[in-house]
Amino acid sequence: MKEATPAGEPGAARATILVVEDEPLLRMAVCDSLHDAGFAAIGAADSSEAIRILHENDSVALVFSDINLPGGMNGDELAVLIRHGYPAIKILLTSGRSARVDPDFPFLAKPFFFHEMRRRIEALLGLATPLRA
Repeated sequence: MKEATPAGEPGAARATILVVEDEPLLRMAVCDSLHDAGFAAIGAADSSEAIRILHENDSVALVFSDINLPGGMNGDELAVLIRHGYPAIKILLTSGRSARVDPDFPFLAKPFFFHEMRRRIEALLGLATPLRA
């Protein structure tokens, strides 16, 4: 797990994103893509791990979560919990198997391109897309 550089220092992360995805290779690829875009990214395999991370890390600005998660709580339920317990944290849900039914949370259908994911995250956080050389 890579952590953010303290704000204001050279190389500081643009924001910290919590990626909740049960597929390990996809979770790692999403985190790598976010790191490449200047974000700090923390991975969680399920909702229980995500909740633990939120309790321990007050720098999370956005949670990007799959809807279909193993264990007790799915991504929609996790999103509701976050909205009530951490109202400042933005949420972006994703799935390749679920039709989007809850219009209260932004949704990105799988499969997605990493540049589209980053663009959606930047828009939710009100960040400008960095210029790429």
